[in-house]
Amino acid sequence: MTAIYRPTEAIHFFKPCLRRIPMRPSNGASRFAFSTSRTLKATSPSSTSNRKHVTVVNDDGRVRWSELSVGEKAARTTQQSFNFAIVVVGVVMTGAVSYLLYKEVFSTDSKTAHFNRVTDQIRGDPRCTKLLGDSSKIKSYGEPSWSRWARNRFIASTTETDRWGTEHLRMKFYVEGPLNQGVVHVHMTKRPSQDEYVYQTLAVDVKGHSRIYLENADEEVGKKAAPKIFGARWW
Repeated sequence: MTAIYRPTEAIHFFKPCLRRIPMRPSNGASRFAFSTSRTLKATSPSSTSNRKHVTVVNDDGRVRWSELSVGEKAARTTQQSFNFAIVVVGVVMTGAVSYLLYKEVFSTDSKTAHFNRVTDQIRGDPRCTKLLGDSSKIKSYGEPSWSRWARNRFIASTTETDRWGTEHLRMKFYVEGPLNQGVVHVHMTKRPSQDEYVYQTLAVDVKGHSRIYLENADEEVGKKAAPKIFGARWW
């Protein structure tokens, strides 16, 4: 008698063999995984130790303050203090230069302003233009210089204060026209009660000619003085 093949019985027969057997991790594998995690944790902070050491020269501010060592913090503090000092010095020097420019050039009481006003006054005086020439061609300059590079010649001047508190400004420079050359003498005073300088003497000397007075305070005072009778003023 022949046997009849039944597929369902064959499946039930092989079913236990097809079951998945759960794998238990061995002690070696668990130790390896634990050691690997510890290795990763140990190597993660080492990446920060590989950065370049921060010094005063190479510090660019990229490294955070909390990540710096004591020596690196001192280096950064030194660098920032030095930079701040440079900024302060630059501000002070800029202020000093601005003050000097205003005092010597832009101020109405500066030597340059007086120099320009005196030159204009000479160009407008008929006596000066008669000896020097055309007013539009008259030029003024400071002390002669042998240097080719000295474009602006130094204007000789002195400033002093007497015992009464009056400031005295004296200047000397040169004028030149198509006909002649001359030397200009300026004496100005400013009393404590005055805000601006006042001319005492403004004279031009041209060689071979008498001195030309454009301003002469002594002469004006002599004209305004009361006449004397028997050598004395009675009023």
